[in-house]
Amino acid sequence: GPVRHDRLPSALSAELTLRCPADYLALLPSGLPDPFTTTDLRRAAKRSAALAAKAVRVLLAVGAIKKCGKRKNSILYTYSKGVLSMKLSDMTYTRPDLSKMLEELKQLCQRMEKADEKEAFDIFEAYEAISDRWATEATLASIRHTCDTRDAFYDAENDFFDESSPLVADAANTLSRLLLKSEHRPALEAKFGKLLFQKLEIASKSICEAIIPLMQQENALTSRYEKLYASAQIPFDGKLLTVPQMAPYKESPDRSVRRAAMIAEGEWFDAHRAEFDEIYTKMVENRTAQAKQMGYDNYIPLGYLRMNRIGYGQKEVEAYREAVAKELVPVVAELKELQRKRIGAEKLCYCDDGFRFAEGNAAPHGTPEEILAAGKKMYHELSPETAKFIDFMFDGDLFDVLSREGKAPGGYCTYIPEYHAPFIFSNFNATADDVDVLTHEAGHAFAAYLAAGQKLPSALREPGLESCEIHSMSMEFLTSDYHHLFFAEDTARYQLAHAEAAISFLPYGCMVDEFQHLVYASPNATPEERNAFWANLEKKYRPWIDFESLPFYGRGAGWQRQLHIYELPFYYIDYCLAQTVALQFFAAFLKDKENAWQRYLALTNLAGTRTYTELVTSAGFRTPFEPGAVKEVAVTVADWIKTHQI
Repeated sequence: GPVRHDRLPSALSAELTLRCPADYLALLPSGLPDPFTTTDLRRAAKRSAALAAKAVRVLLAVGAIKKCGKRKNSILYTYSKGVLSMKLSDMTYTRPDLSKMLEELKQLCQRMEKADEKEAFDIFEAYEAISDRWATEATLASIRHTCDTRDAFYDAENDFFDESSPLVADAANTLSRLLLKSEHRPALEAKFGKLLFQKLEIASKSICEAIIPLMQQENALTSRYEKLYASAQIPFDGKLLTVPQMAPYKESPDRSVRRAAMIAEGEWFDAHRAEFDEIYTKMVENRTAQAKQMGYDNYIPLGYLRMNRIGYGQKEVEAYREAVAKELVPVVAELKELQRKRIGAEKLCYCDDGFRFAEGNAAPHGTPEEILAAGKKMYHELSPETAKFIDFMFDGDLFDVLSREGKAPGGYCTYIPEYHAPFIFSNFNATADDVDVLTHEAGHAFAAYLAAGQKLPSALREPGLESCEIHSMSMEFLTSDYHHLFFAEDTARYQLAHAEAAISFLPYGCMVDEFQHLVYASPNATPEERNAFWANLEKKYRPWIDFESLPFYGRGAGWQRQLHIYELPFYYIDYCLAQTVALQFFAAFLKDKENAWQRYLALTNLAGTRTYTELVTSAGFRTPFEPGAVKEVAVTVADWIKTHQI
């Protein structure tokens, strides 16, 4: 008689998590037209008509596709018009099972040691799924923690990731090392590119099991600094204000108000001087210990590795800083003299440095809600790509921009992998900085949105941070035609101030970078010696500023306001390298707006598949390391500023 055989799975090769419509869209076959019919799906997927019909019903049910018309008797569906994003508030957070995740990574390592070529690819895909799962939960926890650092639940979750992330990173690095030495590396490189493996090689040199406890301590120190900064309650104008909320007072047309605001802010930092000094001393000691455990003389080479720098190093960065000091600082000094005369000051003191017009700096018109609405209109009009992007962001409520007590300082854009969603965090303060958020951070978010549609490995979704900042800083200039939506009759003042701030930022950014090189080359320096480093660098990079014995700032401690120095060592020069390119985009925009936008779009669409220098040259620009490149940018932008004085 007939014999029945059960078909049992022999192994679980990978897990696929479907959390949002975009996850379902990722399963669609390549080459599927838009719009499409069920027959189109059947042919593209090479599956039965019944299975294609079931797939369409599922895609409709989860909101991944929509009906959009008919072709003869067949219903048409679209997956590109108004694809739905999940709201941030609906994104569920669950603390990952650390033991299970580490065991999964261990098993992948065991399989990799004896894998054939097909299994090597399966292992890589499985690792990507694990990595995205971990990053999704870590990012959600971080977002909710920074939105309210007083929230006890997410404070505890933040502590969990501070402790756990180094363990996961080390386990992932073990797998990376196996991939690097695998006989199947050529096949993997053929599919994913050699740059992916260059990034894995760099990562493998920046962590080992022995330094995990130190990395955990470093994370805890970073969280401690962040909470201390966020706790600021500065008595001023009859209120208790956070540091971001002090910003409008520091731009007041009344000089006495500006100076009083600087004093009040400085006094708060001075009142917490011992703790700020203690945290940074411990950070320097910790990072130096990590570097020595890894076999480096000091933290500088390890810091460069952790910044994923490919194609240039400390020598090139030092030469760039010196070019800025010699070729750009004198140009900025000339522009600062124009500013001094414009505001009617006898000398340019620190409280005057950011004040650009006698009648006051340009501020955006309207409420925060109206500013966001203007941003939406701007991106709808800028291009079809940005229109889809901004709808996605608003549909998902992927912003938190209002400043409030307990909220972490600063601004950032991050990415939630399993939801394919960027998120923008900021602290609106009723200054032009609010608009800069909608251009700068949205530039990051736009790049992440574009990369999400390319199904890239996680290491190739974004380039190095110096290239990520090209996305953001260039967007500030490429949206110039829409600045009137925010500033109306004050648009010319904003654009002049923005250009001045962009070029004068470069000396400050180089100062931050050189300060960190001095600190980590002299890890035993006292707090007073560190302040002396900073004070001397002020004379080199910003000789036009008089600190007039202000508290905190006057003693050379102003660097403690810069979050990156504590939290992200050696990041800050990336802003300078990016700004030098963004200013070239500005020059290109002045000549041919559409051409500049298309060059930007092409660069951004490359995501993380090229190095920094490759991305810059692909857009037709000079890298900042080329002799004369800094001077050329300085002259071009300074000439525009001089001819647009108000």
